[in-house]
Amino acid sequence: MLASSRQTSQTTGAFFSACLCILGVCLLQFPHMQQLISIQKTASLETLERELNAEKLRLNLLKQMPSFGYTNLIVNWTYLDFLQYFGDDKVRAKTGYSLSPEYFEVILKRDPRFLEAYLGLSTSTSMYAAMPERSIALMNNGLKSLSPWIPSKSYYVWRYKGIDELLFLGDSQNAKQSFQQAANWANKHTDEESKQVVEISQKTAEFLERNPDSKYAQIATWMMVLNNQVDEKTRQRAIIAIEAFGGKVIKNPDGSTRIRLPKQD
Repeated sequence: MLASSRQTSQTTGAFFSACLCILGVCLLQFPHMQQLISIQKTASLETLERELNAEKLRLNLLKQMPSFGYTNLIVNWTYLDFLQYFGDDKVRAKTGYSLSPEYFEVILKRDPRFLEAYLGLSTSTSMYAAMPERSIALMNNGLKSLSPWIPSKSYYVWRYKGIDELLFLGDSQNAKQSFQQAANWANKHTDEESKQVVEISQKTAEFLERNPDSKYAQIATWMMVLNNQVDEKTRQRAIIAIEAFGGKVIKNPDGSTRIRLPKQD
């Protein structure tokens, strides 16, 4: 009788602990989301800065708190919060994108195999927040948990890293190694998409080997950005960069794009 009572007590305790964990995560998320939604377009910069400071504190807390078995819940909510943050163009025009890497530190620390997050990290942190070193550091840390097979198409992380290294740091040596590693990982697969990744990554690495300052390599790298599922602002920035190197972006009748390279590298 005593053992049964103790077991019931333990079960009840575990149930209430789980409920408290869920409640804690909800308390962290929902008031914050409502607060951000309520920000008016005419909000003062001072008000927006207070909101950002509060959000930074919340993200710092999420970095430190244990998951209590709710890793996926925390990761998904944080990613949705990032999308809301990143997509608010009017507010970001006033405050910038400095919190972008904070979201991804929470996300990738808990789920380094969340492949889609790496593209958001590269675009938001390197291109918009102008923190390529932070983006690359987070990718390097995440790559420790990846392999050529897990998750599927993980070779894209090496490509994103190579893009950041080449375009935003001008680090052609490390970029060459990243593109070569992308080719090596993709070469372990036989599907058409992987074969295409092998070809373009290998060519980019070879361009950088022969000429670290190759216009062709940088145009090809911006083309990778253009071919990703990015927003219109990012597409326009990629097109401007390609044309600055002497290339020309041509839209095909089927809606796809191709690049006309300059006559000289």
